[in-house]
Amino acid sequence: MKDHDHVARLMAQMTLAEKIGQLNLMAAGEGLMTGARQPTSLAGRLDTGQVGAIFGTKSLATARAMQERALAGSRLRIPLFFAEDVIHGHRTVFPLNIGLACSWDMDLIAATSRFAAAEAAAEGLHQVYAPMVDISRDARWGRVAEGPGEEPLLAARIAAAAVRGFQGKDPAGKGRVAACLKHFVAYGAPESGRDYDNVSLAWEDLLATYLPPFSAGVEAGAASVMVAFNAVNKLPMHANGPLIEGWLRAGTGFDGLVVSDYTGVAELVAHGLGPAPVAVARAIHAGVDMDMVGEDYLRELPALAKSGVDAPDAGISLTGAQVTALVDRACRRVLDFKQRLGLLDDPFRGMAKTARPPARGRGRALARKAAASAAVLLKNDGVLPLAAETRVALIGPFAADRANMLGTWAVSGRAEDVTPLGEAVTALTGQVPAIAWGANIVDEDWLVQRLNVHGVTVRQDPRPEAEIMAEALATAGQAEVIIAAVGEAKEHAGESSSRLSPDLPAPQRRLIAALAATGKPLVVVLFAGRPLALGAVAEQADALLYAWHGGVAGPEGVADLLFGAANPSGRLAMALPAHPGEVPLSYAHEPTGRPFPGHFAKFRTGWLDMPDDAPRFPFGFGLSYGQVEYGMPQLSRPRALADRPVTLRINVTNSGPCEVVETVQLYASDPVARITRPGRWLIDFQQVTLPPGTSRELRFRVTSDQFSYPIAPSLEGAEWVRDPGLIQLHIGPNSRDTQMAELTWLS
Repeated sequence: MKDHDHVARLMAQMTLAEKIGQLNLMAAGEGLMTGARQPTSLAGRLDTGQVGAIFGTKSLATARAMQERALAGSRLRIPLFFAEDVIHGHRTVFPLNIGLACSWDMDLIAATSRFAAAEAAAEGLHQVYAPMVDISRDARWGRVAEGPGEEPLLAARIAAAAVRGFQGKDPAGKGRVAACLKHFVAYGAPESGRDYDNVSLAWEDLLATYLPPFSAGVEAGAASVMVAFNAVNKLPMHANGPLIEGWLRAGTGFDGLVVSDYTGVAELVAHGLGPAPVAVARAIHAGVDMDMVGEDYLRELPALAKSGVDAPDAGISLTGAQVTALVDRACRRVLDFKQRLGLLDDPFRGMAKTARPPARGRGRALARKAAASAAVLLKNDGVLPLAAETRVALIGPFAADRANMLGTWAVSGRAEDVTPLGEAVTALTGQVPAIAWGANIVDEDWLVQRLNVHGVTVRQDPRPEAEIMAEALATAGQAEVIIAAVGEAKEHAGESSSRLSPDLPAPQRRLIAALAATGKPLVVVLFAGRPLALGAVAEQADALLYAWHGGVAGPEGVADLLFGAANPSGRLAMALPAHPGEVPLSYAHEPTGRPFPGHFAKFRTGWLDMPDDAPRFPFGFGLSYGQVEYGMPQLSRPRALADRPVTLRINVTNSGPCEVVETVQLYASDPVARITRPGRWLIDFQQVTLPPGTSRELRFRVTSDQFSYPIAPSLEGAEWVRDPGLIQLHIGPNSRDTQMAELTWLS
């Protein structure tokens, strides 16, 4: 009640202009700009109380100086809050989110978020634009790099773990920050995989696949949400009241702050929703509380609050009094957010000049562990792990790379903090590998320019390819084992980095083919920001490690795996396509009336030009250096009433020589339903550590509510139903290689 009273007192004293000023979210003008529009002069806004929050400060001193200026310019001394993109770490950069998702380790994900929060808080930040929980099943979309992959249950658990890591029990606590779930919603399902494009999908898909991670994040206590750029079923999200004020607030009980994305309110005009005054009215009516960078709220709301808006062609009519009430609603939410952060009581909370970040060494150790946990071993024909004394040739454009290892959206990371793979191998083994460039990352000069948009990370060797290749082959000839370090540049993935063909670039494919032709054992390490179609590379390699962009200690984590200092435990959070044209792709695809029989057959679904033996790496797949055997699954009862949970038991045994971490995955199918359902979907998973020669019995609790699904002629008319009858449970090490048990719900 005391907090509510504080906000109420401020609201009673504020002028309309002061309230509108609180809705203005501006860029600090330091560092990376993500949009085409540069910020207006910040100083003038601060001096006149026209800023509610700032994002993008790069130091504690800067944040303190801006806070002091804002307090001096505010009649009621209302403080700012400070935010930043802390996507996969802050100064200590962890693996890309898609890589962290492949760990399936919620404690690890919470720990990386907790460390990132402590580093961010030490620089005066109060809010981070994370976690990014957009489901995506299209490898063309560059922002899969920032997300949790293709599976809603895994993504929901990641959302909750990250929120707990960032916020703890209180986002105002020491070393904590407010999480901001993004991007609400279905941003990861754009047409043709093109960033910012619109989304058309069944309401059932929205409710069952794309919204659950947001629901889990809200349930975990997320203090804020960011709205997505895209339209969903024809209505742009920055004007989507049914989803923001409807599903999010009324449906989940979310009572936090909703912020726009960069110039998202202004972009409603380009979406075709009306001129700026109409766009602003639609955004604030839909529930977008703060306007990021565009300043359209600041420009348009004073006149709207006086005269209202009547735009029948845009379907909106509001009186001035109604607009004023919407301004009050948004301002109250901003102030409530600041109160929750403790800023109304202490504007410099957490910003003491003596603030210290957590020990960098501790963060680096965590980053190294995370990098090893994120990497997925896809193939191993007895080559790995390597002995420390093995003579290694390290060949490829990422053998000595630093900057690309950080991955996209590492805004506070520094390339000089990265230990490149060659140096990491030397430090671990005491042996200096022979290194050769081998191939340029891409062939096209125009593409190099695009990849270097935020600084030079892609450098071309000007020599003819034949000369570069000859040097690589000569280097390989002196080694016992070849390690090829290939993949994508950091800006191959991320925002505005959609790819027509998500595969390994051509010069690197040619390099792999030439190295494979030597007949020497070939280990291929893929550094990438998205799932790539590997094609012949999967057959040419004797061992294949998908390392993603592993962050500040990524190469060290890879070295640990290659030489057995760590055992691979990663499992794919997103399937790798067998061919670039196969996307969108998901293990959870719905059956058709003419299902794929496992090989090409005329008049059955499938691809005419895809060979039957194309290598496939499904969702949940990953190998280790151990040998885990699964017993037969056993149900506590084969038939059960809907209110009676059933226990599925299974024994897993490590018959190998080393300790392993096994991720046991439980999927379900519903053979008969009212509508078409996914062929199978994930309902639970458990991670277990197995010392060599040991067995564990795992128990999974199966309940009838895991089989409910929506029938939704509209968003408002959605009904969640569950059918009695036969269901199938599939358990195993991935989504493909499973054993089945059948269960019948009696009612």
